[in-house]
Amino acid sequence: MRAAPKKSLAESAERFAYRLNWINERVCAALVAGTVITVWFGIVERYIFAMGLIWTEELARYLMIWSALLAVPCCAYRREHIAVDLLFSRLPRPWQRPGRLVLDCLGLLFFLFMFVYGLSMVEQGRAEYASIFGITMVVPFMSVLVCSLLTIIQIVVTMLRDYNGVRPMFARDDGCAN
Repeated sequence: MRAAPKKSLAESAERFAYRLNWINERVCAALVAGTVITVWFGIVERYIFAMGLIWTEELARYLMIWSALLAVPCCAYRREHIAVDLLFSRLPRPWQRPGRLVLDCLGLLFFLFMFVYGLSMVEQGRAEYASIFGITMVVPFMSVLVCSLLTIIQIVVTMLRDYNGVRPMFARDDGCAN
């Protein structure tokens, strides 16, 4: 009986990032669905039933913020950024790998800064309250912290994947080449 081949760190990291991204994409879809339902409920409530509910706008805003920020790590995992693609499609092939490394390092620095900034935002949010819900702003402000952390993870995995020549799992599933 032959032993299974050992997985490299990059392959293990890719498996983890793929699963993390899979969950994150579904959370984003649920948040967008929640936003749409909340907005439509607010419209129907305001113009048909006139019940005087005022919480729908604030809830829709928080759901939209969370969904938009949680989409960032999904894009980082798949390297889906129109400006980056536009730039790299114009670079000579030998310059693309070092260029991606530079942009990845800049992205890491930016999201590390956002993570540290997010920590202070969450701390400040303990003293601020949502006007309608009466909750602290910790949950809305936490979106910056979570977005930054997940994006840092996805950028690091993407760098490992690229450096080690590991094919992304989403490319295998989607039938596309990356």
